[in-house]
Amino acid sequence: MLAIMSRAERLLQLMQLLRRHRVPASGAALAGELGVSLRTLYRDVASLQAQGATIEGEAGVGYLLRPGFTLPPLMLSEEEIEALVLGTRWVAGHTDPLLAEAARNALAKIHAVLPAALRHELESNALLVPRPNAEPAEQVQLASIRLAIRRERKLRIAYRDAGGDYSNRTIWPFAVGFFERAQVLAAWCEQRVGFRHFRVDRITAVQVQEERYPRRRQELLTQWRRAEGIAAGAD
Repeated sequence: MLAIMSRAERLLQLMQLLRRHRVPASGAALAGELGVSLRTLYRDVASLQAQGATIEGEAGVGYLLRPGFTLPPLMLSEEEIEALVLGTRWVAGHTDPLLAEAARNALAKIHAVLPAALRHELESNALLVPRPNAEPAEQVQLASIRLAIRRERKLRIAYRDAGGDYSNRTIWPFAVGFFERAQVLAAWCEQRVGFRHFRVDRITAVQVQEERYPRRRQELLTQWRRAEGIAAGAD
């Protein structure tokens, strides 16, 4: 199948391979994954660079793609379109208004750059997601929580536990899990001096603090995964 791959398809696959690597990937490794010669790989890299891709490195050293570049026109398979539409519809129906609007805007941007045939596939997609009965207050809390996570800010929350008891906490939020019946915030709790989980619908008040928490979000996430026995990439 690789032998009959068109050049456009090969360039798209090369972009995907480069995006997956966070450290320079050797030309030999990339050529092997694509099933092409090193000479062809070098030509393809040069072609992407000429189109605006910021690919650092050179032959014999390795290549690393810097973010911020996509190949026009956007080419997606039918399955990829279905996955995008389904995911966007889920986000639009299960998260706060700001994130829902962002999901719809992202889908509109994708729609604008798709070729006509694929645009029809997107418009006629029949995968539906029922809208849940989320409380407006819960949606507002989620928007503030996302902001704190993105900016690595401490949160001051008022929380009602399963037994109905209330407490005030200062936490370092770093992840939100979206489950079928609840959204769960993972955070480091200053009062408990450890990782804790909070159902978003039980957070009765939330205030984003100006103070950044002292550890990076990725570091907290990695340590939490280790503590919970969750393998990296399992989500």
